[in-house]
Amino acid sequence: MSVHKEIKRITTHILQEMKQRGEKISMLTAYDYSMATILDDAGLDVLLVGDSASNVMAGHETTLPITLDQMIYHAASVIRAVKRAFVVVDLPFGSYQGNSKEALNSAIRIMKESGAHGVKLEGGEEIIESVQRIITAGIPVMGHLGLTPQSIYKFGTYTVRAKEEEEANKLKTDVLALQAAGCFAIVLEKIPAALGKEVTKSLHIPTIGIGAGNGCDGQVLVVNDMIGLTKGFKPRFLRQYINLYDDILGAAQSYIRDVKSNDFPSEKEQY
Repeated sequence: MSVHKEIKRITTHILQEMKQRGEKISMLTAYDYSMATILDDAGLDVLLVGDSASNVMAGHETTLPITLDQMIYHAASVIRAVKRAFVVVDLPFGSYQGNSKEALNSAIRIMKESGAHGVKLEGGEEIIESVQRIITAGIPVMGHLGLTPQSIYKFGTYTVRAKEEEEANKLKTDVLALQAAGCFAIVLEKIPAALGKEVTKSLHIPTIGIGAGNGCDGQVLVVNDMIGLTKGFKPRFLRQYINLYDDILGAAQSYIRDVKSNDFPSEKEQY
C-alpha cells in the first residue's frame, strides 16, 4: 500500500520512510494556485516552486533574473492551494551564494511570507555553511547537484554533468557533505543513470532525479513541460503526458471563429 493513502500531509519524515520502504517519491513544479490545486488533488508527494518560473512563467532565457520577492509571490500562491503535498521553494540566484547570513535571511523570508515547508539550494561543499545555518534555524533544506541551472554561465551548456571521473567524484563528496549538513533530500539533475543509482544507494536521505535515471528515490519534472504547455522543449528525460499547447491553441482559435461569426454568445449565453 502506498504511503499517501493514509496520511493527511506529507512531511520530511514521511519522505524518509518512503525511501526506506522503497516507495518512489513523485514531484512536479508548481507556480500558481490553479495548477497547484490540480496537482495536490492528484496526489503529488512534493511540489517544487522552482526558479524555473523565470523561464516558463516570465519568459527569461535563464533562471538567474527571478527575484526573492517573485519567488515568495509564486510560493504563497501555491501554498494557498495545497492540503497534502510538501512544498519546497528554490532560493533564487544571488539570495544565498557566498553569504550564509543572507542565505538564512532569504530562507526565513520564504518560510514566513509564503508559508512554505522547506527550501532548495544549488551546490555542494561551497554552500555548506549556508545550508547548515538555515537548518540550524529549523528550516528543512533540499540540496541540488549535477546540472545546477543557476551556474549555467559557468558551465556554458545544459549538457549532462559528471560524465568525467573528477566531476563524478566531486558529486559523490558533495552529496555526503549535504547529507551530513542535514539536508532532507537531494535533487540530482542530468547525470549518468549509473551514477544516480550509486549515489542514491550511498545515502540514507532520498534523491529526486531529473534526467538522472530510475535508480533515484523519486522523480521531478517541470509541470509545463510534462503537460506540453511549453513548445519545442523535448529533452531525452522528458515524458510528455498531454499536449496542452495544441489543445489550448485549438480552443482559442474556435473562440475567435465563434466571436467573429457572431455565434458566441448565443441566446442561452446572455441575460
